[in-house]
Amino acid sequence: MHTHGGPELAIFGLDVRFMHRMLNTLGEKTAAGEALADGQSHSDVVVGHRVALRQVDRRWYRTFFGQAIGFYRRPPLPVLQVVWPDIEGHFHWDEQADERHRESQPRLWLPPSDHPVGIWTTEL
Repeated sequence: MHTHGGPELAIFGLDVRFMHRMLNTLGEKTAAGEALADGQSHSDVVVGHRVALRQVDRRWYRTFFGQAIGFYRRPPLPVLQVVWPDIEGHFHWDEQADERHRESQPRLWLPPSDHPVGIWTTEL
């Protein structure tokens, strides 16, 4: 999770340094006055690809952000998931995405009961 005065941001499934650079780029946008919101697509976060922002369903907060909630003693609101595409530009919800990419990130905008069963639902 990462923020610069805007919504909390969460990203999964990539090298930590790469994810940190992506979050910093989005944080700089927020610091410059740009509002980040659900449904946005940004083409200037990863060279040659776009990322999507999706609003995280609050029912995932305890599972994925429990330590942050405990530390700050309040739930972080709101949380946007930064979703990245595969090398061909397909997001993990696209039919064209291969199975490995489909499982690379959770779909936290879905209620936990609607999320495909897999590695991301084992803690439920």
